[in-house]
Amino acid sequence: MLDCVAIADTHGMYRDIAIPYGDILIHAGDITMRGKLEELEDFNNWLGELPHRYKIVIAGNHDWCFERRNAESRKIITNGIYLEDDSIDIDGYKFYGSPWQPWFFNWAFNLNRGKDIKAKWDLIPTNVDVLITHGPVYGVLDKVISGEHVGCEDLLRKVKQIKPSVHVCGHIHEGYGVIEQEDTTFLNASVNSERYKPINSPIKFTLE
Repeated sequence: MLDCVAIADTHGMYRDIAIPYGDILIHAGDITMRGKLEELEDFNNWLGELPHRYKIVIAGNHDWCFERRNAESRKIITNGIYLEDDSIDIDGYKFYGSPWQPWFFNWAFNLNRGKDIKAKWDLIPTNVDVLITHGPVYGVLDKVISGEHVGCEDLLRKVKQIKPSVHVCGHIHEGYGVIEQEDTTFLNASVNSERYKPINSPIKFTLE
């Protein structure tokens, strides 16, 4: 059994958040506000202050440092495990992380809908227990203020195919929350509101 804590979209405000204890802390991207290496260094220092046994991190659309200076950014994360289209096994559970989302203005880790982004989702293995992506699937915790659903259709198809126990995302601040559908619990762990106020609590879940 593993107790997990999920957060996303901290945008440099992680010290303003009360982080509950768990075996694993998951950050589903948008660590920084401007994607600078110095922001990432501060984040890594903060990770080192936390008591969780494992800290799993992916990038988000604000985290330009990982897209433009990937090797340097990876070296900075010494107090956590950075996943980019990659997985790690912990106590018999497989965690897979990926930073991509359908094209969103001119931010980092954008891909066109259709074959471009599907190629990334095709990399996800079938035996994933916890899938971590920055963006949500289409129709689940992905509604923006206008009422439009902006999640990824191809990611939804992949999730329905592989049936992870948990899918953790962020990106759409207005989508914060938890929904259980069929075989998967969906978590949008955006701690910041759409007005960039860190008012949402980390989301806890247990792998049994």
